[in-house]
Amino acid sequence: MKEISCKLLIIGAGPGGYVCAIRAGQLGVDTVIVEMAKPGGTCLNIGCIPSKALIHVANEFTYASAMAADRGHLGISVSNPKVDLAGSVAWKDGIVGRLTNGVAGLLKKAGVKIVAGRAVFRDGKTIAVKTETGDQIIHTENVVIATGSAPVEIPGLPFGKSVISSTEALSFSMVPEKLAVIGGGYIGLELGTAFAKLGAKVTVVEVLDRILPQYDAELTKPVARRLKDLGVDVMLSAKAKGLAASGDALLVETSDGKEARVETDKVLVTVGRKPVTEGWGREELVLDMDGRFIRIDEQCRTAMRGVYAIGDVTGEPMLAHRAMAQGEMVAEIVAGNNRIWDKRCIPAVCFTDPELVTVGLSPDEARAAGREVRIGQFPFSANGRAMTLGGESGFVRVVARTDNHLVLGIQAVGSGVSELSTAFSLAIEMGARLEDIAGTMHAHPTQGEGFQEAALSALGHALHN
Repeated sequence: MKEISCKLLIIGAGPGGYVCAIRAGQLGVDTVIVEMAKPGGTCLNIGCIPSKALIHVANEFTYASAMAADRGHLGISVSNPKVDLAGSVAWKDGIVGRLTNGVAGLLKKAGVKIVAGRAVFRDGKTIAVKTETGDQIIHTENVVIATGSAPVEIPGLPFGKSVISSTEALSFSMVPEKLAVIGGGYIGLELGTAFAKLGAKVTVVEVLDRILPQYDAELTKPVARRLKDLGVDVMLSAKAKGLAASGDALLVETSDGKEARVETDKVLVTVGRKPVTEGWGREELVLDMDGRFIRIDEQCRTAMRGVYAIGDVTGEPMLAHRAMAQGEMVAEIVAGNNRIWDKRCIPAVCFTDPELVTVGLSPDEARAAGREVRIGQFPFSANGRAMTLGGESGFVRVVARTDNHLVLGIQAVGSGVSELSTAFSLAIEMGARLEDIAGTMHAHPTQGEGFQEAALSALGHALHN
């Protein structure tokens, strides 16, 4: 049994864990990171990156199919486009492999020791790691719990055979003819839309009365219209009960209490994710919990001295960039620097068709907080760049205080608006007012002009709408 010591031990090499390790190494902190799979965690290996690769494949196939169907769409003619999904998956795996190797290289460059295996706490300062060559004991002064999250199963539909999570959906060798998606949130609709574009007959089953319930209804209307255009059936206020005895259909309780059969080859369950709080010895620690999550303070400290927690295991929003920001902050704290979690906003992006971006407060959230607000909105149907990209659906919206015009929130729905999220976040973090955005020169022709126009609209003098 080998024993080593370090100043900082990180359990989990996902976005939060590996960023924490890299920054700690850069600051001269003796750091060890433990990971039982590949560096990069869920996001890089079986989540954010591979799903966006598959979405890109689906979009490119849609463009090619439109050209073939119209015999000259955009003045370009092609014939009989086909999808080799196995080849697409191989391309996706190549991207993931490059990024995974890149993370490993960055950890090595920062002087971080990587231990491959499953970590289990013995106490707050001692961890046993089960590796291929036997147990390794690690003594540490500080620990960061970055164990992430896992897909949620639902009663009557355990994962296995035809019932799959997003992990299996990203590694199909062939496009299923029929796909049932349980859950109308961002994961289900991102993947459901992609497979619909690739030729699958997709049915979405959502227990609530609308899709994407975490976004306000006005933002999601263009997405609902696009799903209809793609032939996706959306069953709202419906509950999945289980598989038919034959295994080729999903049984669904509809809004009127009746039972419906959804013929399907695969059932993709995307009803959310749960924090991984078991399997690493939590029972050996004295941690306060916030429901199913580990309770932390504004510096990601837990109830135990020297034990931190970051990322999905600490609660919503379960987003990679939140985990990264927390990890970087904790590394600075362990190194002796004075840092605190003080983010005005955490951007959220949904890569549906069209895409959604929300930063800060929506109009309803601002009003619920007792704020008097003025709202400016600009449609992409009046934006030249959006027209040239064939993405006229959607808009940019700015929410600001009535009294001093401080921007409280920014939202957008449209083709490619994910790339506007950085400007939106920066505006709120910098405490921008409507006049700041309206007075900033935005390059023409770009979709970003819609941001400026929305601010002008809130001030009462939009120029192009």
